[in-house]
Amino acid sequence: IYNIGEHNARKKIDLVEVLWKVMDKKLGRPEGTSEKLITYVTDRAGHDLRYAIDSSKLQQELGWKPSLQFEEGIEKTVDWYLENQEWLDNVTSGNYQKYYENMYGRR
Repeated sequence: IYNIGEHNARKKIDLVEVLWKVMDKKLGRPEGTSEKLITYVTDRAGHDLRYAIDSSKLQQELGWKPSLQFEEGIEKTVDWYLENQEWLDNVTSGNYQKYYENMYGRR
């Protein structure tokens, strides 16, 4: 198993900030519009304070190195979702889950 990442830890709120800025930019909204939608909640027991990926195995064994900075990768990911709305609708409609239950639920 290989982990893919760029060796920099991020707090969850930092990821959320990158996402709201990208979403506002991509959707042509004034900066901060998405930030106003954030609702802070009490952390669940055992929650993750930050996310950090160790991709050293991938780098050592295959010579892989990240080709994008984190923010650019997030922006490209958001672009993909915005350009593939039909796919997104299918996986969020519940039909996707029904398909997997049908195909794999009885195994």
